[in-house]
Amino acid sequence: MATGFLNSIESSEDLRKLSKEQLPKLAEELRRFIIDIIATKEGHLGASLGVIELTIALHYVINTPEDLLVWDVGHQAYGHKILTGRKDIFHTNRQLHGISGFPKRDESKFDTFGVGHSSTSISAALGMALASKLKGNLTRQHVAVIGDASIASGMAFEGLNHSGVTDANLLVILNDNAIGIDPSVGALKQYLTNVKKGTEKQDNIFEALNFNYSGPIDGHDIYKLISELERLKTVKGPKFLHIITKKGKGLKQAEDNQVTYHAPGKFDAITGDLITKPNLKQAPKYQDVFGFTLVELARNNPKIIGITPAMPTGSSLKYMMAEIPERAFDVGIAEQHAVTLSAGMATQGLIPFCNIYSTFLQRAYDQIIHDVALQSLPVIFCLDRAGLVGQDGATHHGVFDLAYLRCIPNLIIFAPRNEVELRNILYTAQLGKLKHPLAIRYPRGRGSTLDWQQDFLEIKTGTGAVLKENGTIAVLSIGTISRNCTEAINLLPDIHTVSHYDMRFVKPLDEKLLHDICKKYQSIITVEDGCITGGFGTAILEFAAQNNYKNTFKTLGVPDQFIEHGTTEELQQLCGIDSLSISKALIELL
Repeated sequence: MATGFLNSIESSEDLRKLSKEQLPKLAEELRRFIIDIIATKEGHLGASLGVIELTIALHYVINTPEDLLVWDVGHQAYGHKILTGRKDIFHTNRQLHGISGFPKRDESKFDTFGVGHSSTSISAALGMALASKLKGNLTRQHVAVIGDASIASGMAFEGLNHSGVTDANLLVILNDNAIGIDPSVGALKQYLTNVKKGTEKQDNIFEALNFNYSGPIDGHDIYKLISELERLKTVKGPKFLHIITKKGKGLKQAEDNQVTYHAPGKFDAITGDLITKPNLKQAPKYQDVFGFTLVELARNNPKIIGITPAMPTGSSLKYMMAEIPERAFDVGIAEQHAVTLSAGMATQGLIPFCNIYSTFLQRAYDQIIHDVALQSLPVIFCLDRAGLVGQDGATHHGVFDLAYLRCIPNLIIFAPRNEVELRNILYTAQLGKLKHPLAIRYPRGRGSTLDWQQDFLEIKTGTGAVLKENGTIAVLSIGTISRNCTEAINLLPDIHTVSHYDMRFVKPLDEKLLHDICKKYQSIITVEDGCITGGFGTAILEFAAQNNYKNTFKTLGVPDQFIEHGTTEELQQLCGIDSLSISKALIELL
């Protein structure tokens, strides 16, 4: 519950009624409000705590929403949301039918640009600034807030490059805290470190790009921030303000453990300590199965390389980086570079495992086609967070990968149904027999078995697996949604028998198995946790049409719409691919 000054603020207009002397107290209240709610509701904590003073100063100085404020990624926008009319519903953040965890245009007029992926803010804000100029509005302010990890991305440099040859009324604020989700990497990070320490002897890179540069200044000194923002309002053309902040500011554990407290789950709002769950033996997360297995294989195969764009912890490549650092690379927020770097290594006989979240691989689509598949280079794409990922919502669901990859020639697509299958395909991929690139897609979260560290088995490309046979209708599943299908079949009365096939490969399909299925069963149902349009089910329908089969088909998957945020279980139910919904669909076909 909001108290004090925060209780009286419903919009930035209310904020601007406070005196400057009251703002530090407001910052304290805003931090406490966020901590208290995220402690029980979960969400992105550290990033928002780090920009409280900046958020207040921006809304105090610029006339939002008339002036336009763009947040990069949006992990840091909780304070912004609370100060702009969403205080009373902030507890619904990331919950089903609640407000989004990221800025969203149809949620508030203060959210000028929908975000969720990084490095878009400069281009978007420049577009707005140029539009204002074309409309004759020369006084409107346009501000992009971007972090030191995001600004190292290629798209951010493209935006800077264009901005520097315009006279747009644009202010880029670099929130420099030396960390994104994991610590920032690369030469630009070193440059910014030298600037902060006063040891940088080279020309200022931002001034060289024609920005009016100021800073670095203390991003937690609200008076200094307000003074500098007021001054910059009077400066013409593109401007650049460099501020230094501490991620997790105001909560000691979040300051000391910035990776963990980026999105810590539930914690004690008073002490800051994480709330640990009972120490029950659990199946491992898929990311850890990947991480541990890759290290196991790399110990014996010196050709194996691990690559990730800024997600060593989330992908669990951190284990290889710790044990074999010379063969494991975090390239920063640079998905396009990660893919083409992998391609370059593959030309030299190395075996690159390029681990990118499914939703982020979309950013490197041309590189997949042009630099990898066209040249038939055996890059292994490990697509973490495939399918519905829960509370991060529409920007992060990995539901398009099967559809957008399936149309690319020379590309093999595999989806393991469990942890053992994931280990086996990783083993198979590094044997040196691949003639084409391989995409392996697996979900966020834990698997289904404790007995996952079994002896490796080679998987033959384009082969499915028979899980249950001799039923009256056939279920064809792909990937870990197989578990829901098995549960659905078990919900049926004993008088109904249903066969179940795990197709494993979306490309190439197991055509021999499919011919047998189409000849044996009149009714066939396909189930996937990806988009129905163009996905796995579509591939099966295409096969049937090409071979003149007249079976009755039903396809279940993610409908042709963007899916909101909620728990994965809630969203599977919403899409009709939870076990109960699948069971009902089976009954309709029986």
